[in-house]
Amino acid sequence: MCLQRWSFCNLAVLRSEQVNHSWKRYFLRRCHLEMKMTKGRAGGYTCHSLRGHTGRVVGLVYLHANSDELPELWNGNAIVCSASTDGTVRAWNIQKAELLWCSPVQSPLTGIVKDEQHEVVITADLTGLIKTWQCQTGQEVASFPTASPHCTLLQYNINNDWFLSVGTSQGSVCTLAGSALTKKSSIMVCDSFKVNVLLVSPDKKWITAGTKDNDDLSPKVIFTESLTSPSEDEDPLCQSVPVIGCQAAVFIPTQPARLVIIHRSEHLNNKALTVFDVSIKKTKYKSEIQVQQMESFLLTLDIRSSQILLEAKDSNCIVLAADQQLWVYSLKGALLASFKEHTMPISSISVDRFRVVTASQDLSLRVLTWRNNRDGGLTLESQYHLLGGSHTMSRGFTHVSCDYSSIVASVEGKDGKDVLKAYSFTS
Repeated sequence: MCLQRWSFCNLAVLRSEQVNHSWKRYFLRRCHLEMKMTKGRAGGYTCHSLRGHTGRVVGLVYLHANSDELPELWNGNAIVCSASTDGTVRAWNIQKAELLWCSPVQSPLTGIVKDEQHEVVITADLTGLIKTWQCQTGQEVASFPTASPHCTLLQYNINNDWFLSVGTSQGSVCTLAGSALTKKSSIMVCDSFKVNVLLVSPDKKWITAGTKDNDDLSPKVIFTESLTSPSEDEDPLCQSVPVIGCQAAVFIPTQPARLVIIHRSEHLNNKALTVFDVSIKKTKYKSEIQVQQMESFLLTLDIRSSQILLEAKDSNCIVLAADQQLWVYSLKGALLASFKEHTMPISSISVDRFRVVTASQDLSLRVLTWRNNRDGGLTLESQYHLLGGSHTMSRGFTHVSCDYSSIVASVEGKDGKDVLKAYSFTS
């Protein structure tokens, strides 16, 4: 019954030394938890306000999360890290609503990401200083100066080796290695425009880098090995993607290197979505990157905003948000679902295997859940709103992130002091 309902379920959790529960109890608790997450009724969750930042929250990440593959139904202690323009990183136990640690004050922070092993968090500040922090204690591990006021951070591991690629304001991608943040390479991608598109493919062979700030520049695909193990006598293996501009991009998580890009169309002011497969062609004397178009279609959407949010669910389902609206498309261009439930623009989205959460400037979160339609394909079903307070004190949600049993979002305070709202569902 467990495996039929949750095909990705790992029943080893029931037979571990720490947990000695029957599959029946596990089944019932997980059903109750998902029902509460789907209904969102009062009493089905707790909401805590996490206060302490004296500036704007620029990002938040889960350090210790409850996974949908191995939900720790008996030990729900999720830990979230937030970074702020007040120059601090703060770690919170969201169930207990307590601050675990706070970093020393530095220049205003501009971004935060976590590493794949959840051992460190990485931040960038307004002076371009990159720092890594130990997740458990908040101790600083290493730092590296980039001298870039804007940094886009991308961490990935290849064969147990740790790398961090940083997109700069000057248009370059700088790659650092290991806990000491040793510089490995630097490559110019979009001269004089900031790199704000930076992605790694699921097979870790390809980095996509580009800018959203110039509609005439094409994003580039770079062979990751050219960045992590550069050759002195060879130029980095790099190829422009054959589209004009890049407003959003994502790799399909279930494919080795399938890239989706939303870009300017040749037809008036329309936008187009194009799907590419990235591969390498080796001959006797050289290697070439091949970026092969698989699908392309026009997005006949009335999008006034320059901000387009794009996420991929699986091999044939993408989620797109702009202004107040949310759309679900197949990679063939079929519109599977659309929603206009917010009264102000959507500022952030979180997509996982169970649900989609949209955060809006109207100070609400919208929770939608996946279900199979009659044809056996996926579609989204709107469920409920979560409210973040009143507009007398706050301006709206700015970021949202989820694990299996909780949702955390940042609320912009009118007094300049942002607050985290943590919604924890109980089994």
